Amino acid sequence: QVQLVESGGGLVQAGGSLRLSCVASGRVFAINRMAWYRQAPGNERDMVASIVSGGTTNYADSVKGRFTISRDFAKNTVTVYLQMNSLKPEDTAVYYCNAYNAANGINYWGKGTPVTVSS
Repeated sequence: QVQLVESGGGLVQAGGSLRLSCVASGRVFAINRMAWYRQAPGNERDMVASIVSGGTTNYADSVKGRFTISRDFAKNTVTVYLQMNSLKPEDTAVYYCNAYNAANGINYWGKGTPVTVSS
């Protein structure tokens, strides 16, 4: 089992910045990929950014050049960050942390943290 706890969401004006954090605990050694997804009202949950065990990152086209995913390792946890700059009203959504275990095909999800960007 992997537990994910997000933090850092909030209200920000357009052009501002926020940094989201996700602390993963439990069987973190089994995680192959971590990612941030977002879901706006009435929309599907879409991938925003991901980072795999080797460190390679991937971004949705809509956030390239504005968002940066990174991670820190501790003894029993992994923390993944999403630095969001030049925020736009269309970035408004609930942001979810995701961890994927390729060995068993299980996706783990956090409860989400809301981000609201005002114009």
